[in-house]
Amino acid sequence: MTPTRKRRLVAISMILFAVGVATTLTVFALQQNMTYLYTPSEILAGKVPADARFRIGGMVKDKSIERGQSLTVAFVVTDGDGDMRVEYEGILPDLFREKQSVIATGSMQGDRFVATEVLAKHDENYIPRDVAEAMGKAHQKHNVPEDAAKPSTY
Repeated sequence: MTPTRKRRLVAISMILFAVGVATTLTVFALQQNMTYLYTPSEILAGKVPADARFRIGGMVKDKSIERGQSLTVAFVVTDGDGDMRVEYEGILPDLFREKQSVIATGSMQGDRFVATEVLAKHDENYIPRDVAEAMGKAHQKHNVPEDAAKPSTY
């Protein structure tokens, strides 16, 4: 092997190694910053890893908002099959109210969810896609399909 060819091979090897290290570090950083969306029934079923930071999505239950001192507020998020108490300290979005969809980011502390961020829905006809899909899947698991409840006719 000639010296020029050897230098070229070393340079290409170093570049490939650097790209591999950069890719590994990027994937690791993205995994650390990911937050998953769960519904209250999924949380109650134990599908959330302990001490994980995640998002809870659903509807704010009617007559569940409790305002505390200063900026502290507690409310219940429901998906129709399960309810989860959420506590938040901060300024809520203007569109936040009962019977509206909400996504809160935070973590579990005991049997309650402590939120660091609360996002409210857009308008009365909008449910965030992630929340709608998660609520639909959770609801299907807990209910009998409509066709199975109906008697068959021949």
